[in-house]
Amino acid sequence: MVRSVADNPGPHDAETLIRALYAEHGRSLLAYATRLTGDRAAAEDVVQETLLRAWKHADDLTSGRGSVRGWLLTVARNLVTDRARARAVRPAEVADVVDKPPVTGDHSESVVNTMVVMDALDKVSPEHREVLVQLYYRGRSVAEAAKELGVPPGTVKSRSYYALRALRAVMAGSSREVSYE
Repeated sequence: MVRSVADNPGPHDAETLIRALYAEHGRSLLAYATRLTGDRAAAEDVVQETLLRAWKHADDLTSGRGSVRGWLLTVARNLVTDRARARAVRPAEVADVVDKPPVTGDHSESVVNTMVVMDALDKVSPEHREVLVQLYYRGRSVAEAAKELGVPPGTVKSRSYYALRALRAVMAGSSREVSYE
């Protein structure tokens, strides 16, 4: 088939040559590349690149020198070798280690934040402080905090609103205390 393409030159000779090469040598080329790579998808890529190079060198293949099958198999082997060398040069990819949790930040920032909030809590009124402690530090609901403090739930909500405003003002540097109830 290769010689018949060379004997009848035309505008689509290279494309016809590649179709003929694939029809005649595609299966054996794929089998050879699969044996070399051990991976069907990688072998298909090698066959595609081999045929692309055959298309680029169509003149050499139609000149009648040497075996076409030998040329294709040599190109495929060289491509596999080049890929292996390229992988060897790259640094190895490191898989995520599942055994260890990700490294967390330094806990000193958390300690400093706690100290700042505790200092600011000392500067708000006792009623506001009690509501904030019940809701945020002890994790109680509004109803539970109301029962613990002996005030209605609406008062707990109101105090928590104004307590947060007062705490925000203290932390922002304002020296005045916001005392609403």
